Amino acid sequence: MKPKSILLGGLAVALALAAGIVSAQDIKIAHVYDKTGVLEAYAKQTQTGLMMGLQYATKGTMMVNGHKLVLIEKDSQGKPDVGKSQLASAFADDRADIAIGPTSSGTALAMLPVAEEYKKILLVEPAVADSITGDKWNRYIFRTGRNSSQDAIANGVALDKAGTNIATLAQDYAFGKDFVKAFKGALKKAKLVHEEYLPANTTDFTAGAQRLFDKLKNLKGRKIIFINWAGAGNPFKIADLDPKRYGIEICTGGNILPALAAYKPFPGMEGAAYYYYEIPKNPINKWLVDEHMKQFKTPPDFFTAGGMCAGLAVVEALKKTQGSANTEKLIATMEGMSFETPKGKMTFRKEDHQAMQTMYHFKIKVDPNVAWAIPTLVREIKAEEMQIPINNKR
Repeated sequence: MKPKSILLGGLAVALALAAGIVSAQDIKIAHVYDKTGVLEAYAKQTQTGLMMGLQYATKGTMMVNGHKLVLIEKDSQGKPDVGKSQLASAFADDRADIAIGPTSSGTALAMLPVAEEYKKILLVEPAVADSITGDKWNRYIFRTGRNSSQDAIANGVALDKAGTNIATLAQDYAFGKDFVKAFKGALKKAKLVHEEYLPANTTDFTAGAQRLFDKLKNLKGRKIIFINWAGAGNPFKIADLDPKRYGIEICTGGNILPALAAYKPFPGMEGAAYYYYEIPKNPINKWLVDEHMKQFKTPPDFFTAGGMCAGLAVVEALKKTQGSANTEKLIATMEGMSFETPKGKMTFRKEDHQAMQTMYHFKIKVDPNVAWAIPTLVREIKAEEMQIPINNKR
């Protein structure tokens, strides 16, 4: 009987401990992200970065003002209906105090009303659609991730020089058209001479390339085709049609490390990037790079940096509220709040809770010993240089 009673006693203690893992004093953070689905690789980076951000900001304790941070993971599968139900479950069943995510903009848009219904903060990272902090926004939405306008305007600022003629190549739907509209608005000196839109599933870019060449080839000054493309198809194949014979350059924005391999045929190519691990020089980024190399034997990518920014923002807000996860206190604290990140200082704009942040004008360098093309810093584009529109009609 004695061994049995010891076993039962041990089980009771284990159950009691398990029941006490999440106490009333704990702060519960739900990460609703694409653990599975087409964006799984990006989501995994975000999750890694989020954990590193929480660890860095709490000095490894996962505690803020005596409150334990408990992370609850939910899989949105990259599906709007699933993300919506998972966020509702996190707030209603798991009693999450705050939520972070997701990767897909479509999923994020489906989740916004849930945050409003439960009156809990959803910190969006890394979904980029302007409408998230624009016309679909509500007061419970904050975003550490950059929005599409920040990407577009940064690239416009990087290339905006007198005597420059630019033609754009983008996908023929909202993502492409919104980008070009914001990009065009940032040009004060350069001229946008043509906008070429092709179906998102385009594989043969010959006809579009010819129209671009025809618009640019007889112009004086610098001539650029700026490519903004996501997903299937490889618009960089237009380089095979030899635009150089007309003095035409190809430019584009920054990207994740695997995608940067496609930039290797374009040494000297310019654009603007959200993040590249060698560019920011600050203690947080140094820690992120060193720690990521130690743990994973690879440098952090920009979704990793984004995830870390989200973790840092949450802990900074909780420190300022002395560990209170009360939504109204958090909103009052986070509106206008500045916090340090791997990219330097970010600030949540009061009007729409979009994080204002530095972007990086780069020029591509090619090193045969590196698997991808290297974006080298030309200059930092400060937040105040980018006129990011406020579209939420608050």
